[in-house]
Amino acid sequence: MNSPAESLSCKQDFPLLADPDRRLHYLDSAASTQKPETVIEALTRFYSRDYANIHRGVYDLSAQATESYENAREKVRVFLSAGESREIIFTRGTTESINLLARAFLRPRLREGDEILLSALEHHSNIVPWQIVAAEAGARIRVIPMSSRGELLLDSLDELMGPKTRLLALAHVSNALGSVNPVKDIIARAHEKGIPVLLDGAQSAPHMPVNVQDLDCDFFAFSGHKCYGPTGIGVLYGRAELLEKMEPWQGGGDMILSVSFEKSQYAEIPAKFEAGTPPIAQAIGLGAALDYLQGIGMDRVYQHGLRLQEEALLRLREVPGLSILGEARERIASISFLMDGIHPHDLGTFLDQHGIAIRTGHHCAQPVMDFFGVPGTTRASFGLYNDSEDVDALVDALHKAREFFRV
Repeated sequence: MNSPAESLSCKQDFPLLADPDRRLHYLDSAASTQKPETVIEALTRFYSRDYANIHRGVYDLSAQATESYENAREKVRVFLSAGESREIIFTRGTTESINLLARAFLRPRLREGDEILLSALEHHSNIVPWQIVAAEAGARIRVIPMSSRGELLLDSLDELMGPKTRLLALAHVSNALGSVNPVKDIIARAHEKGIPVLLDGAQSAPHMPVNVQDLDCDFFAFSGHKCYGPTGIGVLYGRAELLEKMEPWQGGGDMILSVSFEKSQYAEIPAKFEAGTPPIAQAIGLGAALDYLQGIGMDRVYQHGLRLQEEALLRLREVPGLSILGEARERIASISFLMDGIHPHDLGTFLDQHGIAIRTGHHCAQPVMDFFGVPGTTRASFGLYNDSEDVDALVDALHKAREFFRV
């Protein structure tokens, strides 16, 4: 095992975690991350000193706001190593990114009998949008199975990717189990058959370097609030040549070049997919969050997450009566577990009373829970501000829970 997870010495950057009067071990970063002071300051500064609408005003304040918004888009491009900033579309989050893609890219191309390929590790946001368009078109969903280790079984992949497969939509990292999928190999195999691929990066973007050109994915979606940024902002990356062929999914201001009562001419990408006043402050806040991550270095963030995950797995396995769901050989960020004789919700409430914020339930991944035959689990998910002290607190509280519940 590597040495115990050393702190990145950044907990003091997060006001909620640095408060000496508030004893909190925050282990719910897969749901949402805490915000560093720099992000809070960026939002405060914009709303208090720099606020204006964008893309329309001829006055200086509006021009400055427009520049800040587009600078945030460029920061996302750099973060994802995308080729062009016009390939970056701002949305409200991963869920809206996938819905946009389902509605604007796949639905017009989907016919009766076509197939959409997903994996058994998906969360609801990467299942339901595809079910909706599949039902409308008379298409069907097919699923790459997984093993009891929480790893995808890829022997059947070539058979599953048939001539009617119109899209493969795949999680980069499982939110429920932390499994890291071998996406580069899967994408290459899909492209050999001419199948476009969406990577759901909601759980990978906060934890590891992402290079969409190296991965060769066609689309990549992630959420700002899981990357230490504000809520209400997300990203859909798409290859420019694919985005240009897509029709808008929402109509309104800012996504047009001209409008008459007879006909409208749409704007170029990315504006074509950003109808109405966009989440200006949230985009600027996301830019500040990505600055913060890049300042630490995504390689350091990734190595910190690996060490912390390894340490937590070792310590949790020492707790009597605790079983871990999924043992993928490559994993990061999240551990789901059960305690004999204690319901996950009761355990979550007990841990909260000991200053540990943790998630219980199905984690918006009911098919994963169904596979393991459980209604839900307790999930510890880590952020860059977590360290060995948080793992110690969790393990100590789990021992106390066994005594309290007499199991």
